[in-house]
Amino acid sequence: MTPLGQRIRELREERGVSLKDMAAALGVSSAYLSALEHGKRGKPTGFLLHRIIAYFNVIWDEAEELQRLAELSDPKVTIDTAGLAPEATELANRLASDIGKLEVEDLRALINELNRRKVGR
Repeated sequence: MTPLGQRIRELREERGVSLKDMAAALGVSSAYLSALEHGKRGKPTGFLLHRIIAYFNVIWDEAEELQRLAELSDPKVTIDTAGLAPEATELANRLASDIGKLEVEDLRALINELNRRKVGR
C-alpha cells in the first residue's frame, strides 16, 4: 500500500463510501481504484488526483497533503547513485533487498532521520 492509497482508503472509510461508488463517481474502474489503494498502480495523473480531492471535498492543507502523498507514492522507485559516494550505492542496494524485512518502527525511524536532516528538500 502506498501513502496515498492508505489515505484514500481512510477517507473512504471515514465517509462510508464504497470502492465501487467512488470509482463510479470518478469514472474509473473499481479494479483500478483498488489497485491504486493497494500500491499496485503508480501515482495517479494530476487530473485524477484533482478529481479525488474534489470528490472528498477537501481544501487547503488537506488537499496539499494528498498532493504530497501522491508524490511519495510511486511503488516502483529507481535510484540513480552514479557519481555518488560508494556508501550511497550500498545503501540503495541494501534498501532494495531488505526493505520488506524492516519493521514499521524501523521504517519510521529512517523516515524521521531523513526528515530531521531535511535530506532532499
